[in-house]
Amino acid sequence: MDSSSLSPYILLFNALSQIPTWHYLVALLIISITFLYKFLEVHFFEDVFFKSQGTPITYNPSSPFCNAILSSCKILHSRFVATTWISSPHFQTAFLQFCGRSPVFSYRRHLFRTSDGGTIALDWLLNADVSGGAFGINGASLPMNNAISQDETTPIVVVVPGLASSSTSNYLKNLAFNLAKHGWNVVVSNHRGLGGVSITSDCFYNAGWTEDLRAVANYLHDKYPMAPLFAIGTSIGANILVKYLGEDGEGTPIAGAVAVCNPWDLLIGDRFICRRLLQRIYDKALTIGLQGYAKLHEPLYTRLANWEGIKTARCLRDYDNYATCHVDKFETVDTYYRRCSSAAYVGNVSVPLLCISALDDPVCTREAIPWDECRANPNIVLATPQHGGHLAFFEGLTASSSWWIRAVDEFLGVLRSSPYIHVQKKQTSGQHSALDSSIDQYPHLHVAEDGTVTAASSEGKRDGIEDIKNLQMLSEEKTTEILSNGEQEKHVTEAKSDFMSETCQTSEIAKNIQGVESPDITSPLRRFLNQISQQNNISTWLLAFIAIRTSWPLVGSITKFIFRKRSRKIMPAA
Repeated sequence: MDSSSLSPYILLFNALSQIPTWHYLVALLIISITFLYKFLEVHFFEDVFFKSQGTPITYNPSSPFCNAILSSCKILHSRFVATTWISSPHFQTAFLQFCGRSPVFSYRRHLFRTSDGGTIALDWLLNADVSGGAFGINGASLPMNNAISQDETTPIVVVVPGLASSSTSNYLKNLAFNLAKHGWNVVVSNHRGLGGVSITSDCFYNAGWTEDLRAVANYLHDKYPMAPLFAIGTSIGANILVKYLGEDGEGTPIAGAVAVCNPWDLLIGDRFICRRLLQRIYDKALTIGLQGYAKLHEPLYTRLANWEGIKTARCLRDYDNYATCHVDKFETVDTYYRRCSSAAYVGNVSVPLLCISALDDPVCTREAIPWDECRANPNIVLATPQHGGHLAFFEGLTASSSWWIRAVDEFLGVLRSSPYIHVQKKQTSGQHSALDSSIDQYPHLHVAEDGTVTAASSEGKRDGIEDIKNLQMLSEEKTTEILSNGEQEKHVTEAKSDFMSETCQTSEIAKNIQGVESPDITSPLRRFLNQISQQNNISTWLLAFIAIRTSWPLVGSITKFIFRKRSRKIMPAA
């Protein structure tokens, strides 16, 4: 058959059939590798051929703290190079979860009771334990007892774990061991219901629950006042830490802090984790972890939440809808995410804070990082390595070390020996949200000389007794002033009456005095008394007594003036 009469497709098929099969296999392999290289976000060739200058750091250039600390942090400025055979954020994160290695040691456990009856497991690893080799037997916990004296000056660092993590997690054990080896006393504050401890109240932890961290920080500061207190938060623990620092501002006993892989904005994170196939895998994995946590406390969740919904939850949003919103009384899931996001509290952080967030984090997206807020705050240093995954940052040929742990150790070591550590400022009032107004925070009054009352802020609220004393002093001054004015008016009106012969002129003068003089003098005082009564809940009877005592000389002088003129009208003229 003439080849010119064949179809072009048949000719093409005949030509392709002449190519050896192994050529097709090689081509398929190359296409698959290229696809997976992009899909899994591998950066091996980027690390080899396109070397970056170092870790991008965002900070306020006019901040003395940032300039002084960063000049001594060499690791923080260095370029993070991932382990070659796990040079992908997904490989790094998976390696942390399934293959991460950790040192063998034992914590010292202390059960801390909260004011609502809850129980928090505080797991200690002391510098003396690491240097002395007191690791326990087969991982058994050592007794805390009085292992640390109240006069101990060794700095303490409290660690807040991530979602469904506890002190036994590999990355936390590596962090604790590394810090304890370099002169720190480390305490991991496990979330309620984790670390092998039952929930002893109807209160659970969530992504924005700061009360437990506040209680633990105050307890440690009061018990060990000579030891500087620092804090490290990881993942959800970083969100809790930053939110707490923003809520308490200058009133926190924390001297310095580090937030690693913070989700920042939970609402943006919720949208991100449902966007792509790989992110949905992480979403499902985290949901399974939370369902396992709920299974440990099934009786409480059955009573307080929707247990059937928790068991069938397919994502984090479903779990929060059936569990968190019911237990913590949030109207909707979005309401929970908005209220518990730490990004809104960044501007009020008054503690030296290092934030580390990988730009390729597969769980906490870079879209949620508050770049401008961190740059505007002189107390915050934001390090954003290009790679690292979620809490991984493995480096070296054997992936035996983590870059972020070394960077944190260096930063805290430089900070604790610097003059920039934060010192708690005592507050006589309760803690307030960063979103409260200044008038709400300091509801005391400033009284001008003319009686004008304005709200003013200061370092604390006045005591109720001092307000009453100031009020009495002011009323006495007003009384004296009005008495002197009344005597002057008395003499003036008597002098005028000797020259007036018509009653209508006298009545007109009296009306002017009643209608003009009285409001001008007493109205500022009335406004002042009303403001004082509302702000300090002073007894109404006391205010009534002061009002009568203050206004009586003026009323008496006017009444006496009117009746005197009327009596002269009846009597014959001299």
